[in-house]
Amino acid sequence: MSESSGSGAAPATAGARDYRLLVPREWFRVDLMQDRWRRQLKTFVEKQADGRQVPAELTRNVWATLRNTAEAGLARGAMEFYLLTLSRNGGLPASLLVSLMPPGGTPADPEAFAAWIEAREDGGRREVGVVDLPAGRAVRVAGPTSLDLHVVLPGGTGYLTLSFSAPVVGMSGPMLRLCEAIAGSLRWVE
Repeated sequence: MSESSGSGAAPATAGARDYRLLVPREWFRVDLMQDRWRRQLKTFVEKQADGRQVPAELTRNVWATLRNTAEAGLARGAMEFYLLTLSRNGGLPASLLVSLMPPGGTPADPEAFAAWIEAREDGGRREVGVVDLPAGRAVRVAGPTSLDLHVVLPGGTGYLTLSFSAPVVGMSGPMLRLCEAIAGSLRWVE
C-alpha cells in the first residue's frame, strides 16, 4: 500500500491540518487540486486500453464518464480521485473519490446526519448507519455498487467523505473489505 497525504485543503481544526490515507499501489491517483488532472485521467484511460482490444467507443465512454465524475466531484469539494480497473475489457474502474464537505448544508452530529440521509433515501436501496473508525465517527452509506463514509473532521467542522464505487464487481466480499480497510487507514495529521 502506498500512503497518500491529503491535498492540504483540510481545515486546521483541533490540531489536525491534513489527513493520510493508505491506498494500494495498484490504484492510480489523480490529484484534482492540480490543473493537470484531466491529463492524468486521460493517461489512466489510455493505459487501460493499451495492448487490449478495447473498442474506441468504449474508451471514449469511460473517459467521458470518469471526467464527468471528477468534474461533479470537484463541484462538491473533491480533492483526490483513485482508480482501479478490475475489468479486462476496459470498462469502468473501481474508484475512490475523496472530498471535503464543509459544515453548512448537513447536520454536524453524525447520528442526525445519518437520519437526514436515510430520510432522503428512495426505496431504501442503501444501508445507512454510524460507525466508529480509528479517525473518528463516520456516517456509513452502503449500496450494491457503492460505499460512502462521511468521517467527522476533528473539531466537528464538517466531513471528509470517502466515496467508493465498484460498478463491475459490486460492493461486497473482497472489494467491500478492501474499501473498509482503506477507510480504516485514515489518520489525521497535526
